[in-house]
Order: sequence, then structure tokens, then C-alpha cells
Amino acid sequence: MDVPIEKKKFSKSKMAMLIGSMAIVALIVYVTIETTGGSKLNVQKERIAINTVTKDVFQENIPVNGIVLPITTIYLDALEGGRVEEKFVEDGAMMKKGEPILRLSNTDLELSLVNQETSVYNLLTQMQISQNAARQNTINKLNQFTDVENSLIEAKRVYELNRILYEKDAIGRQDYESSMNNYNYQKQRMQLAKEVLRQDSTSTKQEVGQAKSSYARTQSALELMRRKVGDLVVRAPIDGQLTALDAEIGQSKNKGERLGQIDVLSGYKVRVDIDEHYISRIYNGQKGIVKINGETYALIIKKVFTQVNNGRFQVDMQFEGKVPEGIRRGQNLQIKVALSAEKEAFLIKKGGFFQKTGGNWIFKVSEDGNTAYKVNIRLGSQNTEYYEVLEGLNTGDEVITSSYDSYGDTEELILK
Repeated sequence: MDVPIEKKKFSKSKMAMLIGSMAIVALIVYVTIETTGGSKLNVQKERIAINTVTKDVFQENIPVNGIVLPITTIYLDALEGGRVEEKFVEDGAMMKKGEPILRLSNTDLELSLVNQETSVYNLLTQMQISQNAARQNTINKLNQFTDVENSLIEAKRVYELNRILYEKDAIGRQDYESSMNNYNYQKQRMQLAKEVLRQDSTSTKQEVGQAKSSYARTQSALELMRRKVGDLVVRAPIDGQLTALDAEIGQSKNKGERLGQIDVLSGYKVRVDIDEHYISRIYNGQKGIVKINGETYALIIKKVFTQVNNGRFQVDMQFEGKVPEGIRRGQNLQIKVALSAEKEAFLIKKGGFFQKTGGNWIFKVSEDGNTAYKVNIRLGSQNTEYYEVLEGLNTGDEVITSSYDSYGDTEELILK
């Protein structure tokens, strides 16, 4: 007969002890992982960038984009409105100062010139008539003066003769007094004739002066009108290349409208866009460099445009010394503009680490090269290649400069 085997059962107290032991073990494992293994991370050396801290000459600079422009550009605007009648040259032509570019027609302006010329000729004719009349009037007055002068001479002769005869009782008192009265009358006539001539001379001079002044003003107006009509022929104001010509036969152009421009090709400048953040640190005379075909060229800021558009302002730079060969208008250049003088400083290569740390700390490689750990640092200025290290690192220290985005809160890196 089979004897039934009694199945062993765990008591409640034993079950509680077992569960408690397992929880303690789990807690120990968790704490161990969190305090040791969780703050470390294995990384492959070939997937990171390690750079050495150096001490070298440092200069703060910023990268900017510039476009090559002619050293001088003269804009051609329509001084007078009109219809394009004739084009003498095409866009891109090399021009000499004074050469015609195009001709406009303006019927109203040309008619005004004809009317002005007619006014001048009419005024000139009236002046000639007035001068002839004044001249004839003066001649008549001179003739009258001559008659008065002759009468005075004759009256004086008769008076003096009668006075002698009267003193000798050769003539009567009546004849003597008559000759004396006539003599006095002729003297008064002479004084009046002299006054008339004096006033006539003054009046004639005033009339002639006014006529000349009026004629001069009218002549100036005519010359101005002729220049306005002459401006219908647009000419090159300077030697250079005609560019951006915007005019076709039959097209109407308003006064002041842009027709084109003349580029002076004796040199070039570079128009540069800079972020408004640097507007207080940019001034005339600042230097910059650009590399073209492997060769470095120096530039200098000649003009700063302080007007800000869309968060940027512009400066004009010119090549200092040697000018690149084959440079062309419209060519884009990558320029480094210096913001400080050169100085010695601890330097580290720029890299993706900055986006994670803000330059406040960095992973420094241990002396054996097997690990990297966090160290606090303080960075200063920067340029296109380096950060200036103010605190926390020395020459020869190796640091990881690549991105830290995948490291999380890791305190130490194990380099494999």
C-alpha cells in the first residue's frame, strides 16, 4: 500500500523573509549601478575628436561674406523725362567721358526752348529800338543845347557892346536894358539845358542798365533751357564701363528715373554684410583677410554704413597692397574681419562640445589616454578656428571637442 508523501509548504514568515532578501539585493544592485556604472560611458576613440591645448598667437575675428564691386559707381538718372529715340551703345560698353549713350525726345521741352529763343530775340529787338530812340533823343537835346549855347554867346556879345555904347551915350537906355534882359534870359536857358542833358544822361544810363540786366536774365534762362534740352542726350559722366542699362527704343522715361550706371574699373571694393551684434566694434581702418586660390590678401574697412536692415549692416572694404588677379564684379568672397589685436593665449579647436556645455566645462583626457572626465573651464574670445581659454586648461592638455549630445549626464568616458 502506497504511503502518501506530504508536500512541504513555506510558512508566511519564511515567504516574507525571502521577498525581503530579494528586495535588499535588488536595491544594492540598483544603488551600485547608479553610483558607479551609470556615470560612465564607453566611447570609441575613432568616433570622437581629441585636440591638444596650445599656446599661440590669437586674434579675435568673425567670418563675413562680401561681394566684389567696382571702386566707384556713377548712377545715370534721367535729368529730363522723355521718349527713348536712339541708343548709341549697348550694355557693357566701355565709355569715355562725354560720349553719348542714348537720346530722349521731349516735345514740350523743345517747344519751350523755341519760345524762349523767340522771347530773347524779341527782347533784343526791343532793346535795339529803345536804344536807337534814346540815342536820337540825346542827339536832339544836344542840338537844342547847341542852339541855346549859341544864343547865349550872341546875347552876351550884344549886351557887352550895348553896355559900352550906353556908357558913351551912343544908344538909349531902352536898347541897353533890352540887351541885358536877353542876356540874362539866355543864361537861364543855358542852365536849364545843362540840367536837361544831365538828367537825360542819367536816365539813359539807367535804361541801358535795366535793358542789359533784363537781356542777361533772359539769356541765362535761354542757356538753361538749352542745357535742359541738351540733357535729353544722356552722356557718360566719367570713363568706365556701362552696366545695368535699362532703356529700349520707344520706352518712356520719367524725370529722375534710373537709366543705368557707369562702373569705374580702376579698382575694386568689397561690400560686406555684418551682423548688427558687432556694430559697436566695427570702425574705419579695421583689417581683414581673404584667401583666393590659396593666396591670402589683406583688406581694410574704408566706410561703415550704420543703417541696419534685417539685423545686418554693411561696410565697404578695399584691398590693401596686392590685388587678386582675375577678380570680377559680383564675385563672392569669404572674409575674416579682425576684432582685436594679436596676443598670446591658450587655445582649443572649435567643435560641437560648445553647444552642450556653453563653454563652462569640457571632457579632459587622462594622462594614460584611457578615460576622459569633466573639468570646469572659462572661455574668452573666439575666432573662426579657436576658442581662447582663460581658466581650467594648460598647454598640452588633451580635450574632446566633438559633440556631447549622446553623452547625457555621464561624468566619465571610457575610451576604447
